[in-house]
Amino acid sequence: MTEHHPSHQNHLQRVRAQSGLAGALLTIVPASAIIASDESLHPYECDGLSAYRALPLAVVLPETVDQVQAILKLCHARQIPVVARGAGTGLSGGALPHSDGLVLSLARFSNILSIDADARIARVQPGVRNLAISDAAKAYGLYYAPDPSSQIACSIGGNVAENSGGVHCLKYGLTVHNILRLEILTIEGEKLVIGSEALDSAGYDLLALMTGSEGMLGVITEITVRLLPIPDRAQVILAAFDDIEKAGQAVGDIIAAGVIPAGLEMMDRLAIQAAEDFVHAGYPQCEAILLCEVDGTNEEVSEHIASVRALLLESGAIEVRTAVDEDERLRFWKGRKAAFPAVGRISPDYYCMDGTIPRRHLPHVLKRITELSQEYALPVANVFHAGDGNLHPLILYDANKPGELQRTEEFGGKILELCVEVGGTITGEHGVGMEKIDQMCVQFAAAELQQFHAVKAAFDPEGLLNPGKAVPTLHRCAEFGAMHVHHGKLAHPELERF
Repeated sequence: MTEHHPSHQNHLQRVRAQSGLAGALLTIVPASAIIASDESLHPYECDGLSAYRALPLAVVLPETVDQVQAILKLCHARQIPVVARGAGTGLSGGALPHSDGLVLSLARFSNILSIDADARIARVQPGVRNLAISDAAKAYGLYYAPDPSSQIACSIGGNVAENSGGVHCLKYGLTVHNILRLEILTIEGEKLVIGSEALDSAGYDLLALMTGSEGMLGVITEITVRLLPIPDRAQVILAAFDDIEKAGQAVGDIIAAGVIPAGLEMMDRLAIQAAEDFVHAGYPQCEAILLCEVDGTNEEVSEHIASVRALLLESGAIEVRTAVDEDERLRFWKGRKAAFPAVGRISPDYYCMDGTIPRRHLPHVLKRITELSQEYALPVANVFHAGDGNLHPLILYDANKPGELQRTEEFGGKILELCVEVGGTITGEHGVGMEKIDQMCVQFAAAELQQFHAVKAAFDPEGLLNPGKAVPTLHRCAEFGAMHVHHGKLAHPELERF
């Protein structure tokens, strides 16, 4: 009698589970919509945070709402975890598969259903690319304002799941400020309509609850977005600084003067050099640059450009350039939007952080990040939405060096805890996912976490939708708190009792 190794037994169990799930899915969708071999599943093993990887049992790519309903009902009946996935551009591990679950890809839900130019709205499916909405609305003199750096690839469904922002979020807001209505399916396959095309809806603000819920409460099948008129004119100023703290102070000076830029972005020396080498945006060599864009009528733009230019010079800018035409404006922004892939060219790996702080603390936080960079011996490229205090430090590391990923994660955790320390939050637009789940224990008290779990249970009692993400268990927080005690710091004193 042959004795089977446990790993062989596990493999056989996995193959049987895959076969059973695939067979059940074949009653709902054609074989071409099912991926169930380990070799074919690798493209789905992670999102943009590639440090975390897992293979699901299967991936399914439905094309109709009826198919999604049937798939969810099947998974609910069989108690199979479901992770909804868009374009996979997320940076927090929010779309990391469950090893015993199904990845529900909405990639084939890629149609713009309608555009109502008079009402300034568009009805779209979740797989529509962010930029495609503005491309379609341009013929009507309209556009969709939120513009994440990945807008050429990221899907609007993923934007809603993470409450994405972009370089123009200071004036025009995040995704939550630019959507009106959602159609959602629960894990039991029940259809919910949340919000309305009217400007306001009675009752609880469930639209805000769903936006940023990271696929934990329901699966989005349709989104109604708000469209805005394309401004008469937009112009950008580039300001160079010989000190990054001066650049941080200039951000506060601009806002304090009553100017609300359409975009206000900052990059430090390392990010500037990487972007310049990659796309040749014409950036000067300096310690930091600010990109400040104003838009509106011709008169408004002329007035604000003059004011901002004077403020930047008063704040210590060593050079101030105003884009002379649309081509130069787009080139300035191209460098900023290409910053993440540009940094990827100069380091084997990088870890993109996301935290938000009150603007007044920007100089202090930048200085502290520099100190932490030296302490951990890991370079950092700073790229962020300076106007609303949304930081994106990129920690450069090499995953092939033993212990370096662990050191990078610890460094990233320190940055997030620093954000909380100065009155900020651990995420601005990337979500919590797997990446920041321990820092949720730092930001929120035990009673608050219990309420998060209660909301989750109200929509998904069995915890089948994107399990293990975003909201930590109290037990996990107790362990994390104990670890901090060991290092001389307790994340939350209340957790001592758990």
